[in-house]
Amino acid sequence: MRYELFYWPTIQGRGEFVRLALEEAAAPYVDVARSKAGMKRMQAILDDPRLARPPFAPPFLKAGRMLVAQTANILLFIGERHGLAPRDCAGRLFVHQLQLTLADLVAEVHDAHHPIASSLYYEDQRREARRRTGHLLDERVPKFLRYCERVLAATPRARWIAGARLSYADLSLFQVVAGLSYAYPRAMQRLAPRHPRVMDVAARVAARPRVAAYLASPRRIAFNEDGIFRHYRALDL
Repeated sequence: MRYELFYWPTIQGRGEFVRLALEEAAAPYVDVARSKAGMKRMQAILDDPRLARPPFAPPFLKAGRMLVAQTANILLFIGERHGLAPRDCAGRLFVHQLQLTLADLVAEVHDAHHPIASSLYYEDQRREARRRTGHLLDERVPKFLRYCERVLAATPRARWIAGARLSYADLSLFQVVAGLSYAYPRAMQRLAPRHPRVMDVAARVAARPRVAAYLASPRRIAFNEDGIFRHYRALDL
């Protein structure tokens, strides 16, 4: 099956978690909005009143006649189909739990530079963003990283966050670490040594042949100040 991924064409955003899973799985896919007339196709689906199960927003994945929306939901679907999740039900649910936890962190990172409203520019909420980011970096990011470190430490012989095999949660953990390192390099310099297992997983994911090839290719959109992970010098506290 050739998947069709629908997401904004100029940012990594939440769609990048899906791209990483598709790339690691060597699953054929089209990044629709980056193709000619792709944005029109995406908008047509979002606006189609005939859909009984419409997506709320990108990302969403078209697999045959099925549309799957929400990042964690898409990864649950891909993971089971392409060997990026445990075979047992409890294991699959735990990986989904980890993904939902990382999704909470991603939402908090976004809200740190848009603390009042997403519809306002960052420049309209600088003071509030600086205060919110201080709490994010002092309290919230360390709490999430400590949790991931604790999960990894709970099974010392396991190579990955959910056991012996790589899962999509490892790919997402890499993306979170990469995004935080781009957005807050000074803060991550302080935090990285305290979370060696997390950093080790991120480094090993980046070194995987398919992931490394993707990261070096034009398919990987660079981090920028329109996405979720943004580097504003004033917020790198």
